[in-house]
Amino acid sequence: MNDAAPERLAQIEANLAHLERQVEQLNEVVIEQGKLVARLKKEVQRQSLAMETLELERIKANNPRPPHHG
Repeated sequence: MNDAAPERLAQIEANLAHLERQVEQLNEVVIEQGKLVARLKKEVQRQSLAMETLELERIKANNPRPPHHG
């Protein structure tokens, strides 16, 4: 069994190196996705504000003030 130990250790080290690289790659993906989510959240907020503004303008246009409020 001791004869196989160096081979087993080499295989374990190779597997560990492979797993470490996979974790690094996954971390890169998570970081990029986090950046994308932040950009999308900002865009949604901007779009929501624009929609609110348009809606308020529409309401004001459809509900003119009575003449005595001029």
